[in-house]
Amino acid sequence: MGLNCLGNIIKLTTFGESHGKAIGGVIDGLPAKMEVDFDLINAEIERRKGGKYFFETQRKEKEAVEFISGICNGLTLGTPVAFIVRNVDTASKDYENLANIYRPSHADFSWQMKYGIRDYRGGGRASARETLTWVIAGAFAKMVLKNYKINITAFVSQIGEVSLGKTYAEFNLSKIISSPLYCPDKIAEKEMLALLKKIAKEGDSVGGIITCVVKNCPVGLGEPVFGKLQAQLAAAMLSINAVKGFEYGSGFKASAMKGSKHNDEFINKNGRIGTATNNSGGIQGGISNGEDIYFSVAFKPVASITKNQDTVDIKGKSAHIAIKGRHDVCPVPRAVPVVEALTALVIADNVMMSGIYRQI
Repeated sequence: MGLNCLGNIIKLTTFGESHGKAIGGVIDGLPAKMEVDFDLINAEIERRKGGKYFFETQRKEKEAVEFISGICNGLTLGTPVAFIVRNVDTASKDYENLANIYRPSHADFSWQMKYGIRDYRGGGRASARETLTWVIAGAFAKMVLKNYKINITAFVSQIGEVSLGKTYAEFNLSKIISSPLYCPDKIAEKEMLALLKKIAKEGDSVGGIITCVVKNCPVGLGEPVFGKLQAQLAAAMLSINAVKGFEYGSGFKASAMKGSKHNDEFINKNGRIGTATNNSGGIQGGISNGEDIYFSVAFKPVASITKNQDTVDIKGKSAHIAIKGRHDVCPVPRAVPVVEALTALVIADNVMMSGIYRQI
């Protein structure tokens, strides 16, 4: 299996399966002598951890990360930072009845056809368990970006049909950390929680949308042809389990607008050139322009549900399935730190590629 890496200068390589002994990663390209913020790493891990609310998986891993190289006396050495997290709460027996059955909308069939073998225990490497390694690496990327005061904030903007209906600029995003859904609107949050309770009782699942905002990004990140910044962000986001769509700036709404309304006119903003509007989403010609970068990521409903479903076994014979195990009712809230982590990795990688990295 190839393509287990993300990045060019700051490169993350990950390994491990959902129910294997451990998962882990190697982060190469980090600058030397960078102070490692272990509190930040643990806080990011905690944000992604399940079992805190009724709509999350009740798999309760300790999530104790062990660093085995690249750090000395709390500072990065400039050598690869390697880490592992041991799996301790796997409950693999919940998946024994799935060894010869293809679960609807899972990777079971396609992986079996491609490799001739698959790890049916929790989905193996196709599991969202993989995203923990991204969150850990993303914390290091945030440490790099701290030197530029680049801030990344993701939040839940929709669950099911319950949507905020406002732009990110109309909310105080600093308050989302106190929300179980990472939602900046208390009224919408209440409606979302009610919907999640209803869906959970039905044994079903639901999807939603995460919006992410990058502030204080310098001008000049990204490449003009195949390395467009929005393309790099899209590739990272579409690598997240359950993601079905990505849009940045005005997104699909742009298709119904006139150029005279959509164009971002340039103005003088207190001595610097900026734009009066930001339909471009902070990226023009594939390169950051200094305005806020913002985009949205759409997630489908979790495929593992307890409702009875029709499928086939590995011999093509008809079968029925009601999936056991511990699964999220909605993947969106726990994916917020994942979106932030991948965004941080992409932006930090581009900072390093631009050659403007500095240590403060």
